[in-house]
Amino acid sequence: MNLQRILVVDDEPQIQRFLRPALTAAGYHVLEALTGAAALKAVATAAPDLVILDLGLPDMDGKDVIANVRSWSQVPIIILSARDRESEKIAALDLGADDYIEKPFGIGELTARIRTALRHRVQDDGGSTTIVADGLYIDTLRRLVTHDGNPVRLTPKEYDLLVKLAHHAGRVVTHKTLLTSVWGPAHADDLHYLRVFIGQLRAKVERDPADPRIIRTEPGVGYRFVADEE
Repeated sequence: MNLQRILVVDDEPQIQRFLRPALTAAGYHVLEALTGAAALKAVATAAPDLVILDLGLPDMDGKDVIANVRSWSQVPIIILSARDRESEKIAALDLGADDYIEKPFGIGELTARIRTALRHRVQDDGGSTTIVADGLYIDTLRRLVTHDGNPVRLTPKEYDLLVKLAHHAGRVVTHKTLLTSVWGPAHADDLHYLRVFIGQLRAKVERDPADPRIIRTEPGVGYRFVADEE
């Protein structure tokens, strides 16, 4: 049986000792790297299905690893770091990381994030055109959006914002990424503008806009679209 390969990049021996048996028990083949240079070599030669990356490496910052990998690979990257500053999360996500988990962490949360990242990598590669989330149905091929079977009327910008979030389902999308991709670089700092449109979207697609289940807020960082499990 060909197990999915996960590369764990962390120079803390206790983290490696904890993750190897835990991820092996979860059904993955675990690869290890203690430095950024070793990580880059492993991504190139071992072709892991997913990378778990610490930002505090002995030879380089983890964000430099992300930038290097993203110049030639779309392998999912989950940051696992003790750095809790919002600026660090935003920088890593803007560089192309798929998710961010702070240390200390629970293995249950980590494996759930891994499954999500791997699932959506398959969807990205396979070109899935439909997304379902709590009664919301999005068909990007036909530009059709319904909720509990009823048509949802969206403005062009609302639709573009929803699809951008849905295509990154399960992953955090930063404010800057949403603003620049939907409205252009000139609006990269128009956070109030984004909040207004998110509020409008929630009013149309959430069962309870005051307690959103589909478009979740990641405080200070961005938003996460939560699709139904397959």
